Amino acid sequence: MKLHASGPSGVNVVTAYGNDYVAVNGVRHHESLVVLPERVAPWSARSFDALTAEDFAFLATLNAEIVLLGTGLKQRFPHPRLFAPLARARIGVEVMDLQAASRTYNILVAEERRVAAALLFA
Repeated sequence: MKLHASGPSGVNVVTAYGNDYVAVNGVRHHESLVVLPERVAPWSARSFDALTAEDFAFLATLNAEIVLLGTGLKQRFPHPRLFAPLARARIGVEVMDLQAASRTYNILVAEERRVAAALLFA
């Protein structure tokens, strides 16, 4: 007998990842993106070093209860002032490397949480 974790059907899941890509439902993405249970959105943030408050303001509009910020190959923390739009919207943020953010997103979406994975590659 095979046991499989069951989760909601019809939602986006990360099916693979590498150093320079993330696959969502089998489709590879090589540029910054935001993965939500119901859609995948491009994200104007191009790199960790170029993050702005406007990038986080966009994330605050996504109706998520938590944002997972995947910062590329290693975990890096943006300046706390950049989180202000999310704090005002009472949205939690967890910062981790890209691979950990991808795995955590899948766990939270399986729990039917309103999660957004904001993923950077550089």
